[in-house]
Amino acid sequence: MTKKLLVRRSLGEGGSTISYQLPAFVAVSLLALLTISYLPSARAQATASEQTPARKPRMTEPLEKPSMPPGYIYRLETGPRMISQFGLFTSFQVNVDANGNNILGDAANEPSISVDPTDGDKMAIGWRQFDTVQSDFRQAGYGYTADGGTNWTFPGVLQDNVFRSDPVTNSDDTGNFFYLSLLVNTFCGDIWRSTNGGQSWMERSPDAGAYSGDKEWFTIDRTPTSMGHGFQYQFWTEFAACDFGGFNRSTDGGATWQTPISIPNSPQWGTLDVASNGNLFIGAGDTGSGFWCIRSSNAQNPNVTPTFDQVTTVNLGGSLLFGAAINPGGLAGQIFLAVDRSGTATNNNIYMIATVQQFSASNGSDIMFSRSTDGGLTFSVPQRITDDPVNQNKWHWFGTLAVAPNGRIDSVWHDSRNAPNNIDSQLFYSWSTDGGVTWAPNVPVSSSFNPHEGWPVQQKIGDYITIVSDNTGGDVAYSATFNFNPSTGQHEQDVYYVRVFPSGGPTPTPTPTATPTATPTPTATPTVTPTTTPTPTPRPTPTPRTVPTPRGRPTPPPRPISHSSLSLPAA
Repeated sequence: MTKKLLVRRSLGEGGSTISYQLPAFVAVSLLALLTISYLPSARAQATASEQTPARKPRMTEPLEKPSMPPGYIYRLETGPRMISQFGLFTSFQVNVDANGNNILGDAANEPSISVDPTDGDKMAIGWRQFDTVQSDFRQAGYGYTADGGTNWTFPGVLQDNVFRSDPVTNSDDTGNFFYLSLLVNTFCGDIWRSTNGGQSWMERSPDAGAYSGDKEWFTIDRTPTSMGHGFQYQFWTEFAACDFGGFNRSTDGGATWQTPISIPNSPQWGTLDVASNGNLFIGAGDTGSGFWCIRSSNAQNPNVTPTFDQVTTVNLGGSLLFGAAINPGGLAGQIFLAVDRSGTATNNNIYMIATVQQFSASNGSDIMFSRSTDGGLTFSVPQRITDDPVNQNKWHWFGTLAVAPNGRIDSVWHDSRNAPNNIDSQLFYSWSTDGGVTWAPNVPVSSSFNPHEGWPVQQKIGDYITIVSDNTGGDVAYSATFNFNPSTGQHEQDVYYVRVFPSGGPTPTPTPTATPTATPTPTATPTVTPTTTPTPTPRPTPTPRTVPTPRGRPTPPPRPISHSSLSLPAA
């Protein structure tokens, strides 16, 4: 069946909707115009709306769109890979060549990390790989490590010269890695699997076989006692998709995917996770100040079509930012949801975090957090994780979080608090050991970098960073610009790995916050004191290190995508 790109246009608030199902090469060219008409009328009717103040205007740009063909690459220069030391924390460059060197002239951003739960030394990171900053053309890059992140191998991309974006990786409980990748020219996605720690990948579903759409995300049920153990769940931005609907699942490890269905409120730009009882939770929003936690309690049942039986409005104290000064061409951060499966007193707590501009602010951003202790029925008042004095000139952005098996919550983000120009950023870290009631003093864990250098035509450094936690710390994949390219006079975007851990900072003596107030119980939807931070140390001189000899990767079979036939306008 030929995939179609779904575009919908509302005829006004409360009015009817026209749905277009057009060939992708036609629909993509119309998407920007239709999006402008669609977005203002797509505001969903959420429950408990009285808890959220008046919303700011919603954003009107799709995050992925075709743009440029592959650029001509002529490159003779390399340099030592960057190993950036900051206090007790060491960041290792991931996107290095076969000799372990930095590749001059490329760009890499939007990294997604996976860790083998059976062997924490084995990790894989996927990212958007730009072979040259002179072109917007990007591919699905990946790297792997078998020594806990000290040495990384970058064998290449999933498919040579195939325009891909929005990388998301994950692992199952036996150590298989999975890579969800968006084919930008069709807004369809597919799943790839690695059974050898990310060294090589084979396409698990056919091209476009996972359906998908813009800003897709997926999770895996890793609880052995769950009815849906091993199931993969995916959702995406419904109005920019390759087919109808915004959600689907795979019950066979990503090989096949059900026909997509719609989610109440058409949520966007978020993530999803599974509780220990198999209930699925989606945390997302309306691209403005509307945020929801949406539950499906029967997605784990392979014999039924999933439905969504609970929709709860979550107040995160502000609005998402797209096109903000800190990251002009993209998000200042997306929405992350994580569920505690520790089996402790916080088991099945649900946590949501987002980078927002608070309602009282006209500039800058903060990392805001909310939690539910009753299965998503109610959420706490929004809590600011960042602990520096409120300053609208400062940016705290790309906030994300993860929950360790022992219930500790880890959060990392980029932060300009120490920068006189309010742009240069460091990676910061905080954690909570009491279910998010209190948070440890914020700790900088990287040197400072300028996120406005090394842009690959796009004026952004991606849309997110990621973290995976274990009982002693967290494994972080982030993009930064530590490497300097003398031929361009700018620093370059590269992907880095850093290990964060509570013992690396001050002894956690968090100040209790005000007792959270539960939000009103929503109507079910049947389906249908600031601490000082260390002064950044000078950026270290890059130090060459040895890396493992890259291993061979099977040559993928030919794919049914022809860039010449699509005339590849770009993405």
